[in-house]
Amino acid sequence: MTNPSKTIGDLFEEGLALRRQVLGHEYVDRSISSANDFMMAFQHITTEWCWGYAWGRDTLDLKTRSMLNLAMLTALNRAAEIKLHVRGAVNNGVTVEEIKEVLLHATVYCGIPAGLDAFKAANEVLTEMKAFDSPAK
Repeated sequence: MTNPSKTIGDLFEEGLALRRQVLGHEYVDRSISSANDFMMAFQHITTEWCWGYAWGRDTLDLKTRSMLNLAMLTALNRAAEIKLHVRGAVNNGVTVEEIKEVLLHATVYCGIPAGLDAFKAANEVLTEMKAFDSPAK
């Protein structure tokens, strides 16, 4: 469990390290360096609370959190975020088969249109990453 005495600064630093680990240094550093004063508020809340607090808790491992994210982002129909988190999921040890199963499960509960968008987004990223063993038959 997260230490309740952590400061916002602690959450930012820990969140930044975790965010870079999962999403990649280039993506995170580009997001932060391109933020103006207005957008920096969003970078802080995302890094401190999403990554430092929620992702930084030790009860669930990163692989499980990645699978949960893919399911929730499917429910929210957020293809751009699905693409980002498919890369993160692979970085966290989620296999292509596990990604497929998460998206199939989410499709049943969230609906075909949301599932279709999630599959398309994931397929695009996994193809770019050359994550498939062989072409589908």
